[in-house]
Amino acid sequence: MASVQAKIALRILQLRPFNWATGSLAEQRSRLETLSKFFRTPKDVSVSELSANGVQAALFDLANSKPGIVLYLHGGAYVVGSVTSHRKFLARLAKACQMKVLAIDYRLAPEHPFPAALQDALAAYQWLFSQGYDPSNIVIAGDSAGGGLAIAALISLRDGKLPLPACAVCISPWVNLSGTEKKSNNNHDPMLNPEILEVYSRYYTGQADASNPLISPIFADLEGLPPILIQAGTNEILLGQIEEFYEKARQASVKITLDYWQGMFHVFQIIPILPETKLSLKKIANFIWDKISPNP
Repeated sequence: MASVQAKIALRILQLRPFNWATGSLAEQRSRLETLSKFFRTPKDVSVSELSANGVQAALFDLANSKPGIVLYLHGGAYVVGSVTSHRKFLARLAKACQMKVLAIDYRLAPEHPFPAALQDALAAYQWLFSQGYDPSNIVIAGDSAGGGLAIAALISLRDGKLPLPACAVCISPWVNLSGTEKKSNNNHDPMLNPEILEVYSRYYTGQADASNPLISPIFADLEGLPPILIQAGTNEILLGQIEEFYEKARQASVKITLDYWQGMFHVFQIIPILPETKLSLKKIANFIWDKISPNP
């Protein structure tokens, strides 16, 4: 069951001031970045801004990082969110994994609908090659929309016969934007509801078909993808589609793990004070260390 801290966080998130999907898009984007300021950044993690093949990015690093790097794709329904909104989480992820994390500010919808975000993710992945990283030491990770985008990137790389990363980590991934799945746990998830999913799906999809496998990876042929770790709360609205994706990947012989978090909501890992968050990051780190090459 969820911890006392998680239950308190759930009650707070259900209050109107924390409803991120209200007001204009500019207000929503600003609100998420403001909320992130309540959390501290670990002092032993350095952050440097850079351009990865023309994509604005930030590198999170420690003094004695392990070999390898995590390419991180933030959540926000493809419309909101940024490296800034996820800055504290990204620093904690780098510290937990003891690895560099490259997070990108991919272009957001509706100004830049599909395939802009995917193009930026692939450009950043290929930039890592120019920096001397071997695919066996690269991890692609993301939360929510970023988790779905991470899987779409794997599919695109496989179909393009390009080197695949060692593994992928997806936190509460949004893998079906078509609206064809049964929505579950709507009354228990403070972060998402069917209306939000429908509106932001239209923003990102634009003129494309939402059942395009690179938009909704649940419709893709998943054979040949690298190992994937999915973490999902049992109270989140996306649980049904996540479980469906997991079963489809398993049937395609993908080495996939679905890590359930009882009583937890969508992307609870963004809240650092929860005991579940600390354990979640530890499990992510262990998964990554088991999959990447031990050589620099």
